[in-house]
This record gives sequence, structure tokens and C-alpha cells, in this order.
Amino acid sequence: MDDPSGMRTAPDILISLAAFGAAEVRRHGQLYFAHLARQAGADGVEVRGELLRDAKAELPALRASGCVRVYSSPEGLWRADGRLDSAALQRALAAATQLGAPRLKMSIGGFGMHADTGLHELQDRLGRAAIELVIENDQTLRAGTVPALQRFFAAADAAGMALPMTFDMGNWHYLGECPQQAAALFAPRVGYVHCKGVQRRPDKWVAVPLADSAAPWRAVLRALPAGVPWAIEYPLAGDDLQTVTQHEMERLRAVAAEQQESA
Repeated sequence: MDDPSGMRTAPDILISLAAFGAAEVRRHGQLYFAHLARQAGADGVEVRGELLRDAKAELPALRASGCVRVYSSPEGLWRADGRLDSAALQRALAAATQLGAPRLKMSIGGFGMHADTGLHELQDRLGRAAIELVIENDQTLRAGTVPALQRFFAAADAAGMALPMTFDMGNWHYLGECPQQAAALFAPRVGYVHCKGVQRRPDKWVAVPLADSAAPWRAVLRALPAGVPWAIEYPLAGDDLQTVTQHEMERLRAVAAEQQESA
């Protein structure tokens, strides 16, 4: 959000722990990389459910680190048959609670034209959990395109749930969507941003650091609300990983400062 002086508020800079690479994270554990991120100056981290090796042991240790801001569940909220996946929701809320994470990130999964019957149950579960759910645009047609998300948010709004959105800058490209058009449509409800550069290879899109991106990422960031957290979700790799991580965070903070000055 903007402050009373008219300046754009600087965002917190988080790191999605997937940025360190699935193989490395599974080898060392997410706690190792959470500490690395904190030492490099991150304001917090996003824990990834699909990269947990031993949730029973890891979740309490990650909570004790004091730097978990978001829990990302790999499961969708709705099953392929259009029914709310109550079990997946319960697993996600339980993990977020164990972590002490104030935010839970999920996709809508198989939500469709006749899937709104689960919205009231979702609303009730969220009310009892006191955790903010942020809906991400993923890389699937059913949960990552502009029309699919517009249908879901319209249904959620009608049910009395003004759910915020995780805006993944890179995922739109995988589905042939324009991130700038998506930003114009969804900006009022964006509460969290996944910063991700992309490049097109002959067979697919791939995530890359912002400096190497073929996409207009600066314009997209400017179109989104000020002051909401930005998370690095592009590859972080190198012999001196802490220095690489620090450099990328400094880059994002410099971009945020530029936007503040020009606001």
C-alpha cells in the first residue's frame, strides 16, 4: 500500500525455498536454506510442502527459526471432479499452523462452473484457522488462466470471501497469457508476488533470474500494489550461494527503491 505522503511502501523481500533447487533442498533440508536466506538478509521465507522430507521433524524446526512467512501447499483446493478437497485443505492448514505461517498459498485446482458448493465450507475452515489464504495462478489450464481465476474470484466474492491473490509473474507465460494484462485485471486483489523471470526454450518456458528475463518484469511489478511482499522464486545457484542470494535481494530492493522515487 502507499503511505500518506504518496510514496510507494517498500515491500518485504522473501525467498521461496524452491528457488534453491529441488534436489539441493531435499538433500540439505529447508531449515538449512531458511537460515541461509536469513543470513543473506531476507525478510522471511516461503516453505514448500512438496520439498518436505520429514514433516513431523521439519515443521517444528522451521517454526523455531522464526522466519516462515508463507506455507505453500502443492495440492489444489478442488479435486478434478469439481468437489472441494477437504482433506487437502485440512493438511495445508495443519502444516501452516505447525509452522506458525500467517499465510497459506494454494491453487484452485479443479474448481469449475459447478464447484462453488464448497465455498461455504472453505470460508468456515478459514475462519476457524485464522490463516490468510492466498490463491496462486499456477501452470495449469484449470487453475492458471485469466478466465479460470476470474470465475473463481467472482464466485468467492459472491460467497462473501474477498480472497487475496498470489501473483506469479512467470506462470502466465506457460499458458500463453499476458502478465501485464493479468496485472491490470487482478492488481486490486494481489496480496503477494512471486518474482520470476522467464525465457523461451525451443520446447518450453523456463524460470530464470529477473536480469535474464525475456519478459517486461519491471512494468509488471509497477502495475501491482505497493507494499505487498515480493518473493524470489527464480533459480538461485552458485559457488557462493549466500552472496548470490544477497545480490538478488539487493537487486529487488533497488527496483523497489526506484519505484518509490518515481511514484
